[in-house]
Amino acid sequence: MVSYRVIGKPIPTDVDGKATGATRFTADVRLPGLLWGKVLRSPFSHARIKRIDTSKAERLPGVHAVLTGDDVRGIRYGRRYKDVPVLAQDVVRYIGERVAAVAAEDAATAAAAAALIEVEYEELPAVFDPLEAMRPDAPVLHPDVNSYEGLPEPVEPLSNVFVRDVTTKGDVEAGFAASDVVVENEFTVARTHQAYMEPHACIAWADGAGKLQVWSATKAPHGLKQTLAAALGRDEDTICVNPVAIGGDFGGKGAALDEPLCCFLALRAGRPVKMVMGYTDELTAAAPRHAGVLRLKTGVMRDGTLVAHQTQIIFDGGAYGGLRPGANLAGAGHSAGFYRIPNAHIETMRVYTNNLPGGQMRAPGSPQGFFAAESHMDCVARAIGMDPLEFRLKNLITDGEETIEGDRYRGIRAVETLQAAVAEAGYAEPKAPGVGRGIAMGFRSPGGGESAIAVSMNADGRVVVGTSVFEQGTGTYTTLRQCVAEELSMSPEAITMDVLDTDAMPFDSGIGGSRGTNISTGSAFQAGREAREEMLGLAADVLEWPREQLSLDGPDVVRGDTGDRRPWTAVLVRAGRNVHVEAVHKTEGRSPVTAFTAQVAEVSVDPETGAVKLLRFTTAHDVGTVLNPIGHQGQINGAVVQGIGYGLMEEVTVEEGRVTTTSFADFKIPTIEDLPGELRTVLLEPAEGVGPYQIKGIGENPNPPVAPAIANAVEDAVGVRVRSLPITAEKVYRALHG
Repeated sequence: MVSYRVIGKPIPTDVDGKATGATRFTADVRLPGLLWGKVLRSPFSHARIKRIDTSKAERLPGVHAVLTGDDVRGIRYGRRYKDVPVLAQDVVRYIGERVAAVAAEDAATAAAAAALIEVEYEELPAVFDPLEAMRPDAPVLHPDVNSYEGLPEPVEPLSNVFVRDVTTKGDVEAGFAASDVVVENEFTVARTHQAYMEPHACIAWADGAGKLQVWSATKAPHGLKQTLAAALGRDEDTICVNPVAIGGDFGGKGAALDEPLCCFLALRAGRPVKMVMGYTDELTAAAPRHAGVLRLKTGVMRDGTLVAHQTQIIFDGGAYGGLRPGANLAGAGHSAGFYRIPNAHIETMRVYTNNLPGGQMRAPGSPQGFFAAESHMDCVARAIGMDPLEFRLKNLITDGEETIEGDRYRGIRAVETLQAAVAEAGYAEPKAPGVGRGIAMGFRSPGGGESAIAVSMNADGRVVVGTSVFEQGTGTYTTLRQCVAEELSMSPEAITMDVLDTDAMPFDSGIGGSRGTNISTGSAFQAGREAREEMLGLAADVLEWPREQLSLDGPDVVRGDTGDRRPWTAVLVRAGRNVHVEAVHKTEGRSPVTAFTAQVAEVSVDPETGAVKLLRFTTAHDVGTVLNPIGHQGQINGAVVQGIGYGLMEEVTVEEGRVTTTSFADFKIPTIEDLPGELRTVLLEPAEGVGPYQIKGIGENPNPPVAPAIANAVEDAVGVRVRSLPITAEKVYRALHG
């Protein structure tokens, strides 16, 4: 293994500004003449807008701009698939859709003005169940879908299924015919909100030079810039996204929500405009994790050999599909798990309904897919009288074998990861009555993208790392400082961060998809190394020392043959310039490696109430080089807690299109009381990874297997299978008592 000075050391992440209140979030930005923007939302799930009267709102003192769909007609936006209107145009498709907007002197006046807008609606037939929305006689919610930019393939015949991906391998029907046993299951998964502390917020201002200045809680500022340019019909160089901190993300801060509308209001008013969503708006009209129906069918021999597998995944896309990077949720394609199956057919689709739009959340598609897959695999094992652990060990793919998707990875350690988890958890130890243990697995490869980093070594002694990535709490800036410190042979504490706007740096994909560390460390490594080489070249010229003998050590340039040292600041002073380099790192295509997670949940179930208590949870991970153990463990802990919430309690409930969990009093997320008494983490010895430091992703990996591990433990404890998330006491009770 490579020995590092800084990489791999436990360095606390950047929290000082958040602890003291000095960190500036979007809502903290103050501009002269700032107005507040508020929206009027639809009370109907599906209706035609017959008339809008804004006259009363326009006459209210303090109002500077009022917009309706007529003012933004024909404009649709999205991250890649563009079907989201700035304001509803002629038709509303979900309760909470933006119908009109107001900019006024203060928030109260803006809200009062929005309430004065009169809208006459004609209700239309609505459809809320994605299975019903797929029927030939269902109302088609987007008749113009084939004109939307970014649609992967034409929808023919016209329907509410706007994207469908299919993966096949072998002959699945022949595989079922040859199987000894065929097991079928249907699972349902609920919507769940990302539950970040900071709600969506944005500010837009057309400055005196005609440039649109934007502040937004976005983890992809360059992506937002592209979205706004397309929506407003502007060149990208006329828009600048300015740096702010992000108060939590978990996938939900990558898409534009109010930002295009905020820009239109600012342009109409001629003043800067701020918009901040309240949490009722967040829960009823933002972009939660998708609900869905997952149907699985597996053929198996009595000795446990898997022969055939079929999955159909139907995601409730809600009213619009553009609030995530791609039209479909690729992570759901892993619903067959990492198992050796010669015949398979996997179909994943998103369907328009009159519910709030689905968006992006940690490991998009994977928590849904793995809940179904890993729950189903337990059912298959039990159907042939085989222990679920033995069944998995028999069928897990090993080195040299191909996944259902046709991928081949190097250094596969699925079996080793599972063995490490069950050994640590004491899976085979005796259990008390009503106590069960369940196992589940997942895997995820680091995502690709593009990153740009600048490194400056200044004559005043400052070393500055520049980035246009906005930090959302995962310790990205600490990681970048570590990487640059490693290449410059200095302490991370000697390096400061300069968070720059989108004008100052080339394109950067931003955070997400387990790619932040993967991509940004590549550019940080490159920039740090180029800065070091430039500094040593200057030192050789200025000091007239042999270049091959020079190295950096903290504040000094060191000559290896004599041991002489000189401050590199003195070299820069004599050279009359600073060192400044920019590096762009891009990764495309499939990763050559993937990372495995194996988890064991231990629960107790009260048979009289159905209440599930999580006693102990073990999570094992196949890792590459761990850059920062503190941040790495923090990602594991956070992902497991989110998985516990997804498995046991979180649900954005929707009744006939209306969200009924409108606050955190109704939408429950885990507290300390809901967590296991013991959370054990096992890390396998670092193996081959990607990038200059050989890393593997960790941010999303621990999240997907948690819910199926809990579901499998519940069945192990009391013999009932709950096939819908969340696994509440009520569902367990009903399963136990008929």
